[in-house]
Amino acid sequence: MVFFLALRNITRNKKNNFIVALLLALITFLLFMGNSILEKVDKGLHEAYAESLTGDVVIEKTGDITMNLFGANTPVIDNYFSIPVLPAHDTLVELVSGIKGVAGMTSQVSGKAYMTIQNVNEPALLCGVDAKSYFSLFPGITLSEGRFLQTGEYGAMITLERAQRIEKSSGQRPYIGMPVLLTSGSTMGFKIREVPLVGIFSYINPGQFMNEIVIIDPQTVRVLNSIQVASFAGEQTENSSLGLLNANPDDIFSEDFFSGHETDSTAFSADSLQNYLRETRTEDRGKETGGDWNFIILRLDKGISADTFIASFNKKFESYGLTAVNWRIASGSSAILPLLVQILFNFGIFLVSVAGVIAAINIILISVFRRTREIGTLRAIGASDSYIRSLIFSENFGISLIAGFAGVSGGFLFMRWINHLKLHISNNLISSLLGGSVLTVDFIPQVAVISFVVAVLLGLAASVYPVEAAVRIQPIVAVRRG
Repeated sequence: MVFFLALRNITRNKKNNFIVALLLALITFLLFMGNSILEKVDKGLHEAYAESLTGDVVIEKTGDITMNLFGANTPVIDNYFSIPVLPAHDTLVELVSGIKGVAGMTSQVSGKAYMTIQNVNEPALLCGVDAKSYFSLFPGITLSEGRFLQTGEYGAMITLERAQRIEKSSGQRPYIGMPVLLTSGSTMGFKIREVPLVGIFSYINPGQFMNEIVIIDPQTVRVLNSIQVASFAGEQTENSSLGLLNANPDDIFSEDFFSGHETDSTAFSADSLQNYLRETRTEDRGKETGGDWNFIILRLDKGISADTFIASFNKKFESYGLTAVNWRIASGSSAILPLLVQILFNFGIFLVSVAGVIAAINIILISVFRRTREIGTLRAIGASDSYIRSLIFSENFGISLIAGFAGVSGGFLFMRWINHLKLHISNNLISSLLGGSVLTVDFIPQVAVISFVVAVLLGLAASVYPVEAAVRIQPIVAVRRG
């Protein structure tokens, strides 16, 4: 009986109910479309980083601040912190390899340096990798020229975008085998290292900063960033090279410095330094036997929740000074920013919803006051407060259902229209975030359900005060109004 009376009142108060439904439908549409786009961006970021850089879980040493793969997650203080090394790396690898759900792992030592190719100087993010396991773990890395870095080999790989940028600046395309000069500076002094270019690669779905990455052998990164290097064959040659790296810049250019090397000290020039660096290249440095690492990167079996794995790992290994983080923290601000945008967007929708609810309350109050005689008559013939409440709530519940369905349906049709247009995205960053060069928006059932539920809850929330106003109407009022 209450349901049929509610339906009748919906049709009788068309104008007011239409306005309420329109407000709720608009809020539902914005909530649904906004979160669908942001969820797609987040999914695109996840795929980009997990398939190419961070994996599903990254293990790092516990510190006062959270670290991404290239530094602190707080940009203001990033320059004042160095990435800590993992304690007992080899033992840790053995322990992690025995954990159920780990599909694969690799290690990485990270750093930053200035890179010189073809007289073009650019900053570079260095990924010192375990070549034996790194490339098989990340299917998002594709080879464009040359070959992949090999285990025990000194060399560097640059991205295709960087190679094209260098070619545009210098007029000559970087070629395989050409020297790559890397320079870094710290409290330990300046370090210089030269390695050959062994390959040019690209990411299938590059993130915001991934084109600035240089994949390189781990020993070079350790030397450039003053990280402990394990002993290896050819130590005498390496020590002579390190002597140059740690030498006083004034001594390097003195007349006596090169007296012990096959260089004419009387005709010293920048070419002399370059020739010296070439003499101490990878062929003569011996085979590496290890050293410190900053991170262990894990890929999990399908169906294994990264959050569950991280919670379990951190509980077991907290006393060892180790912390496991997800892909978002490991990739830094570029992945955290979309999450903040989503939070800000939903906060904005919350403010819009508050304004919408206030407007809906006023409209529903007008409808209630216009039915004072009807409600008073129902009270006079014995209708209880609960009956009056159920009548108003049922009416607004029906309006909310219609509004929620209309908002989600409108969003779905809008998605279909956008996808049908096949709009081309020219910006590489935006296209990588959205997972392709053609703009598409996916229908996400979870977001649709949440948006629909929010519409219903807002409609019911807007009914609370008008319902209490309705139950306060006395039967005598209906008598006075005839």
